[in-house]
Amino acid sequence: MAGEVTCSVRIWRTPRVKVGGRYRLGPGAIEVTSVREIEFSDITPSLARRSGFAGVVDLLKVAKHGAGERVFLVDFEYHAEA
Repeated sequence: MAGEVTCSVRIWRTPRVKVGGRYRLGPGAIEVTSVREIEFSDITPSLARRSGFAGVVDLLKVAKHGAGERVFLVDFEYHAEA
């Protein structure tokens, strides 16, 4: 919510969010600004930190959902509710 985390890496079968979609987070919501498929090799320590994790291993522990094998990078902005 402080704006420090601006993206999320998710391992899904297909995208589970859409560009322009708003998803509740605390008193506000995040708005997805882009969704794109990336390769496992694109998951760098820098990307892990941008996603709010200390490193790649920590990110991968959270990123996988179900039987998915495709890697998606989701960029978003937080909007506080007035």
